[in-house]
Amino acid sequence: MTSPRTRPATTRTRRYALAAGDGVVRECREHTQRALSEWFGAGGAPGEVAAEDALLLVSEIVTNALTHGGVPYELRLDRTDGRLRVQVSDTSPVRPRAHGRHHADRPSGHGLYLLGRLSAAWGCRPRGRGKTVWCEVEVPAGAGRASPT
Repeated sequence: MTSPRTRPATTRTRRYALAAGDGVVRECREHTQRALSEWFGAGGAPGEVAAEDALLLVSEIVTNALTHGGVPYELRLDRTDGRLRVQVSDTSPVRPRAHGRHHADRPSGHGLYLLGRLSAAWGCRPRGRGKTVWCEVEVPAGAGRASPT
């Protein structure tokens, strides 16, 4: 769950301190949906492909952090030209890795496959308290006409 203190650093960046517990994935999705709607207008609206892809990827990255990475402690969202960049930091230094080939009939193990298929780019970098997994989702041209908050 997020702490009561969310701190938008700029109108193009939002950072949320996370605390482990039930509901952290849902809260991250809600923060992301608000940012998408405010930053990208119609392109970030529920039901739009870019918005749905971004929300699914947020769910996957946060779930992977909870399952494999220790404790997720920060969600950072950045608006760049035509893209939303999502970053989730957790306490484990272990980089994400696929456990063999992707098989659609398996009940789990789809996170990295989805990152590769749905994001424009993704990666992982070390961070003082573990690592940050990031991805970028392209937002359609013509979106982003909403005034930033």
